[in-house]
Amino acid sequence: MAAINRDPLTAPHRTRNDAIFAAGVAVLALALALLVDDGRRLDPLGWALLLGAHVPLVWRRTRPVLVMLAVVACVAPYHGLDFHHAAPTPASYLALYTVAVTGRPLRTVLVGMGVLGVAVSVMLSVSAKDAVQLLEISGWVVAMLFFGVDVRFYRRYVASIVDRAERAERTREEEARRRVAEERLRIARDLHDLLAHSITLIGVQTSVAAHVLTADPDRLDRKAVAQALDDIAGTCRTARGELRTTLEVLRAHDAVVGVGGDPGAAAGSVSGAGDMRGPLPGIDGLAGLAESGRVAGAKVELSVRADGIPPSVGAAAYRIVQEALTNAVRHGGREDLTVRVGLWTADGALRVSVTDDGTGGGVNGGANAGGGAGASDGTPGFGLVGMRERARSVGGTLDAGPGPAEGFEVTATLPLPREDKAR
Repeated sequence: MAAINRDPLTAPHRTRNDAIFAAGVAVLALALALLVDDGRRLDPLGWALLLGAHVPLVWRRTRPVLVMLAVVACVAPYHGLDFHHAAPTPASYLALYTVAVTGRPLRTVLVGMGVLGVAVSVMLSVSAKDAVQLLEISGWVVAMLFFGVDVRFYRRYVASIVDRAERAERTREEEARRRVAEERLRIARDLHDLLAHSITLIGVQTSVAAHVLTADPDRLDRKAVAQALDDIAGTCRTARGELRTTLEVLRAHDAVVGVGGDPGAAAGSVSGAGDMRGPLPGIDGLAGLAESGRVAGAKVELSVRADGIPPSVGAAAYRIVQEALTNAVRHGGREDLTVRVGLWTADGALRVSVTDDGTGGGVNGGANAGGGAGASDGTPGFGLVGMRERARSVGGTLDAGPGPAEGFEVTATLPLPREDKAR
């Protein structure tokens, strides 16, 4: 079955194998010449023509048409001299089969017609009776050609099945690698948003505590210091919990990859491990974000006029607001900073707007454009890039830049699925 399924033009060691096969066919021809009496006994010329017809078979798969012509060149005078007609038949059929199995059907038909035409012409020169008998048995020639064409189509069918299976396997592996890469990118975005937000709040709260301690040492406001320290502790606990659950996802992924190394299993592990993170943050958590911004010293005005938002869209909106609020608090540049956060549905999409009245001007805009962690020291960050990726992940768009009058503005449009539009 392996020999039948294999493409004859690309089979390994085909010349060596064909030489052995030609030798076997030649032995069969010798046996037929000695045992079957259907013509003149072979003389030296007859033996030369008979054996010469088998020599080209060594290269039958390399040059099938040339081999067929060489065989006809030897067999035609052999039959014309009325030697034993059965002896060269296996070599002729093998050459015909090779032409049919390695070429297009049109070429096969033309070669078959040519061979029959030459054979009938040669036999007519010998005797009309033999020519009629040749026409009667020409069905064997046609059958051999059809057999070769059928085998060729069967091989192409098997090759197409194997090719589809290989493509499906490659597609599965590529899809698994893509899912792993997307999950890693999502985790990286979550870590960036979490750390940038938490570290910014801790920095602001620490500054408040330091200011209280140094503003008037003789009249220390112990309650304000304690409140600032409690806020720092609460922010740390929240960040630690989110960081722990995120790292659990990475550990689960690394364990699967380390054991099996299968991208598909890794992708399944990452997707399944995501369930450990609990429910996705959504617009219900915006109140907590607003409160954390107020604790950091900003006046946060929150307006939410949307309900029934899908979890994926709600999570994207939450992270966009989180990053925009973090950047506003971090780069606002004024103590009485006001941040306005608005969410509403319109035209089948969730609209998100975060604006501040910071006095950073171009610095604030540049910091926000750089994005989050690392932007304050002039090093480009990934905040704006992350917000754009959040919006694109649900098919939305995001714009960010200086406000019309002052401060900085972030706006996003997040399309809602059709079922939510209908609702």
